[in-house]
Amino acid sequence: MDLRATPRLGVVVPPENPTAEPEFNRLVGERMNVYTSRFPVTPGKGLLEMLEAWNEALPDTLGGFGTMGLDAAVVACSASHYLLGPEGDRAFCEELGERAGHPVCSSTQAILTACAWLGVDRLTLVSPYEPWLTETSVGFWRAAGLTVDEALLVPARPGRFDPYEVTTEAILERVREARPAEDTALLFTGTGMGTLAALTELGRDSDRVMLTSNLVSAWWALRTAAAPADPAGGHPLLARLERRAAAVAA
Repeated sequence: MDLRATPRLGVVVPPENPTAEPEFNRLVGERMNVYTSRFPVTPGKGLLEMLEAWNEALPDTLGGFGTMGLDAAVVACSASHYLLGPEGDRAFCEELGERAGHPVCSSTQAILTACAWLGVDRLTLVSPYEPWLTETSVGFWRAAGLTVDEALLVPARPGRFDPYEVTTEAILERVREARPAEDTALLFTGTGMGTLAALTELGRDSDRVMLTSNLVSAWWALRTAAAPADPAGGHPLLARLERRAAAVAA
């Protein structure tokens, strides 16, 4: 593999997020090289203040890639972009892209793009966030014109909401307990909640559309950078989305 000829993806990640890079690397495989820049640590700030601070810091954090020459960049933080609303989020990404000289997409805009590719207009949200942030995310999707049937909260443990601590078993239990309608897409929000194993397991029982912040961001990046095809067919979860998109476009 010629590293210099492989498309380059920049990913901006919250400082404590342990999930985004491993999932991106598994999803894109050798089709892209993944590089990261992390938001600054914000000691003493509550969750809302921290998210607002990351939006303020994003231009400089993205600028941390310098003149590397990226083919695309993803802001792997859904929560901070929910605060902007769909139009504010889109405008912010466009501004960042113009400044950087390459396409920039938030995970939230990547999800909206994926919904368009897949013909999705109904969601059931699977959220590891605190209730107020989950409600903010529901408002974001509804403002974007999507129907949100319900929001399934997945705490890390009773009374404790932390995306980084949610287990695969907790995700599977919550979704199977709720038994969402087959004609609603499942959206697992948040780049810090590990989801690939849960989606693989749930996909054995259903052909419904299942989206996650990292999954669709990787999909957007591969398509945007015109990454070479994987002779082995690529990651099964991405291949599943491609088949659905092809059927919608046919």
